[in-house]
Amino acid sequence: QVQVVESGGGLVQAGGSLRLSCAASGRILSINAMGWYRQAPGKQRELVAVITNGGSTNYADSVKGRFTVSRDNARNTVYLQMNSLKPEDTAVYYCNADLVGSDYYRNDYWGQGTQVTVSS
Repeated sequence: QVQVVESGGGLVQAGGSLRLSCAASGRILSINAMGWYRQAPGKQRELVAVITNGGSTNYADSVKGRFTVSRDNARNTVYLQMNSLKPEDTAVYYCNADLVGSDYYRNDYWGQGTQVTVSS
């Protein structure tokens, strides 16, 4: 079994900062990439940022220059540092882990989501 658990959401004023954390645990052989997605009310889930095992990153245009994704491979943990937050960043943020489990199958695993609310 694999578990993906996020933490760090909350309420912040516009212009403020938050840091999200996500840890993958369980029967994991290797992790290819970990990343963050978000879903606002009435909208589809969208990519925010992703980082590969080699450290390559990809960001949504809307967060470039404000958000930074990083990873601790030894701890199977990914972080999302969010600065200069805007009300439009309000959403449920989900962690995703693209990994190979002990069954040798590659799958996507999702966390339960953490709410980020930015007040104007």
